[in-house]
Amino acid sequence: MKISATIITFNEERNISRVIESLRCCDEILLLDSGSNDRTVEIATKLGARVVEASWHGYAAQKNKAAELATHDWILSLDADESLSEALEAEIWHIKKSGPEFDGYTMPRLAQYLGRWILHSGWYPDRKVRLFNRKKAKWVGDFVHESVQVLGSVGHLKSNLLHFTCSSLSEHLRSMDGYTTLAAQEIAAREQKIALTRLLFDPPWTFFRTYVLQLGFLDGMEGLSIAYMAGLYNFVKYAKARHMSPGRKL
Repeated sequence: MKISATIITFNEERNISRVIESLRCCDEILLLDSGSNDRTVEIATKLGARVVEASWHGYAAQKNKAAELATHDWILSLDADESLSEALEAEIWHIKKSGPEFDGYTMPRLAQYLGRWILHSGWYPDRKVRLFNRKKAKWVGDFVHESVQVLGSVGHLKSNLLHFTCSSLSEHLRSMDGYTTLAAQEIAAREQKIALTRLLFDPPWTFFRTYVLQLGFLDGMEGLSIAYMAGLYNFVKYAKARHMSPGRKL
């Protein structure tokens, strides 16, 4: 069993070394870059990755393209702000030596937010399929929240995939702006009508669910920030969707 690691990038010089250096269990590292103008490509090349340039066509399409360009059928698909924990790397080594029993594998994703590992707030275990046979799986999702769809059996790994998210609230707000636009475009494409009641009641409910029901208060001040931002995310998403729909502007 040989594995190709695939990473899609755009201006990821801050993260790229960490993710590549965690991929010692892979036989190839393929970087699909969409026009970075920082040192992403330079750093990746020095670390032994194969870099391919491609214009941007959306998250799922980009990740499927990376899988198609890989040398091996088994794909380990990571984002640039992720990395394998040592325990997860050891699990993947074991699968390589013993042979895969499934067509795809999920792994729990542990996120670091504002410097703190988040164990509640609906953020953990956040299982994701990231190791899969490309003959039996593909990325799906036209706009945002893309995921791997496996047309076969799925196994579950125990160890954490590490996700290094926002290091500041300013960074969170900047990323939120882009993701809410994509989410609003998805809503508008479905021609889904957004009532004003969604804007009034969904954000506070989201805050309550995240902070209380999903135990966000156990994540300290960072949990409070996550809950507040989750509510704000939904408000901005729905507000943008209404603005995109003809005759439904705020």
